[in-house]
Amino acid sequence: MSIADIRKNTQAKMEQSIASFKNHLTKIRTGRANPGLLDTVHVEYYGQHLPISQVANVTLIDARTISVQPWERDMGAKIEKAIRESDLGLNPASMGDLIRVPMPPMSEERRREMTKLVRTEGENAKIAVRNLRRDANDAVKKLVKDKEASEDDQKRSEADIQKLTDKFIAEIDALVLSKEQDVMAV
Repeated sequence: MSIADIRKNTQAKMEQSIASFKNHLTKIRTGRANPGLLDTVHVEYYGQHLPISQVANVTLIDARTISVQPWERDMGAKIEKAIRESDLGLNPASMGDLIRVPMPPMSEERRREMTKLVRTEGENAKIAVRNLRRDANDAVKKLVKDKEASEDDQKRSEADIQKLTDKFIAEIDALVLSKEQDVMAV
């Protein structure tokens, strides 16, 4: 494995860490409705547990209401029950074959808790990126030790990997700041 391969693999893994972090952020509730919020809720469908998005059409009615339109008429009650029993604190209301899921307003205390959660997730993502930097630097040091690369290559590589790390950490900080503003907006 060459230094270029190590850098490419490290960058790909850091991008995966950012994608995972973004996925975690979509699950954190803000005052606004988001169809992605129901992605974690699973419903039983012919013996299998599937995400709601695979058995119904999930859309937004307005900024505070999600609508769930089951594809099969008899799935409505199961979907409603799954949403109610999830740990999201939502109370769906059935209107014929359409299920409305209003987003309750969040208290100031709850907003602060969510902000702390966002910061914790951001810190975890930064730790993952830093761990990838450490692994990449260790791999380069091993190449130098095995005399497959020079010490000058090692210094250049470490500087390059540090620039990459700084770029991804700045992106994480920007995502955290954006999500905090979303959570604190009334």
